[in-house]
Amino acid sequence: MRIADKLAARQTYSLEIFPPKGEMPLEDAYEISGKMATTSPDWISVTYSAGGSGNNLNTARIAASIENDFSTTALAHLTCIGAAKADVDAYVDELVREGIQNVLALRGDRRPGVGAVDFEHASDLITYLRESGRDLCIGAACYPEGHVESESLETSMEALYIKQESGADFLVSQLFFDDEDFYRFRELCLRHRIKLPIVAGIMPFTSVKQIQRMAFNCGASIPAKVVKRLVRAGDDPTDQARAGVEYACEQLVDLAANGVDGIHVYSMNHPEIAFAARDALVGCGYLGA
Repeated sequence: MRIADKLAARQTYSLEIFPPKGEMPLEDAYEISGKMATTSPDWISVTYSAGGSGNNLNTARIAASIENDFSTTALAHLTCIGAAKADVDAYVDELVREGIQNVLALRGDRRPGVGAVDFEHASDLITYLRESGRDLCIGAACYPEGHVESESLETSMEALYIKQESGADFLVSQLFFDDEDFYRFRELCLRHRIKLPIVAGIMPFTSVKQIQRMAFNCGASIPAKVVKRLVRAGDDPTDQARAGVEYACEQLVDLAANGVDGIHVYSMNHPEIAFAARDALVGCGYLGA
């Protein structure tokens, strides 16, 4: 089912998994996907690694398993930096053969030695997919605090408007740690004539090092209330992770109460995070028991 149709019908709840890296077998990814599917998400997204890592093939395999083995809608990521049109065609054709019609179109992170080939921006990829004649539902990323590479929030919003006009069907936000940032962004979208449904993306922090890395890579602000949580958690990794999940669940409950179009949990391949998120959303009435 098209994710845009789900968003038109109700507030949604979704999760994310990333393909195995290093020593993680593909079978483990299937097992994790199956556990996450038991929480009855509206979809599970699968991230994509470009640059010859081979994970793009795993993305298609995992998405196919989610769609066909677990009867759950899959959202397959597609990054275009360093990709030629032929690469995109081959990947999307594989998705279509597996019955997957939902794609999250992204530029992808810049990496040394990898530059644009046929696509400079995510909007270029969206245009290409829309004009390909394939029956795809296309999602795009949005950035509540502005894209980390943008000169200003204004230029970030202008780029987002271009994604909409290029043919995107819905938006999924980058992580944020203060819900007020998302609410301000939602209002800003209206002022910039961006009318697409916006799914709020939340990632629980699990350690001091992780949240520092997030802030550096994504440009996400770390509010004082998060710092205080980490201070209270102390140096114990288990306590830090517990504090992060509890804080994320509080974010989810607040977002649900403020009528967001959808909630997306960056669960980092941890089914227990998916279970905690669902329990919080059931408890506040956003999801049925």
